[in-house]
Amino acid sequence: MISFAEICATAEENAGGADALAARMPELKTENEIRRTPAAEFFSNMSFRIFSTGLNQAMVRGKWPAFEEAFHGFEPAKVAFMSEDDIAALMDNTAIIRHLGKIRATHHNALALVEVEKEFGSAGAYIADWPTNDLVGLYTDIKKRFKQLGGNSGPYFVRMMGKDGFILTNDVVAALNKLGVASGKLTAKKDQAAVQAAFNAWHKESGAPYADISRTLAIWTG
Repeated sequence: MISFAEICATAEENAGGADALAARMPELKTENEIRRTPAAEFFSNMSFRIFSTGLNQAMVRGKWPAFEEAFHGFEPAKVAFMSEDDIAALMDNTAIIRHLGKIRATHHNALALVEVEKEFGSAGAYIADWPTNDLVGLYTDIKKRFKQLGGNSGPYFVRMMGKDGFILTNDVVAALNKLGVASGKLTAKKDQAAVQAAFNAWHKESGAPYADISRTLAIWTG
């Protein structure tokens, strides 16, 4: 398999130099910072990812104070106790995005977060303590536990939380195909395992965060 040093050299040329490439790397948080994330912030970020999918993020961000009010400050325990009447009332709230599927997903996710906090001690610990050499396992677990976080929505949410991890964007998938790591859309379990193994190898070689490797691959494609 091609070394990450070779990938990085080509990406630097495409980006306009090492400094320009470095400037395009994602901002990440430490495990302790993620672990200390309040449950309400965790839940708010998750919900923002869900409601903003396919929409203008600036528009959704402008409405977010109304979402915070409608969903009780995104305190998981409070949202978990919302009734069918409460959910129906939200569909009459013109200050938020009235998408019944996403509203119901938010209620479900509140219940799931309450269980996560019981199991892991906190929502932040759930994300922070998951090993980066099994990111595929984390993304699969998020998809299983929560609604509307399949595909790349789960990985994007993890990135929003500041957790190190790769995202299989179209450019990254194209790069992995060209490099012979796997072929196609990389959604099959065997392909996902091959992707994780490749990232693990590049991380071991370079010590670079998985997020940086992911972004570098996207830039490598040109």
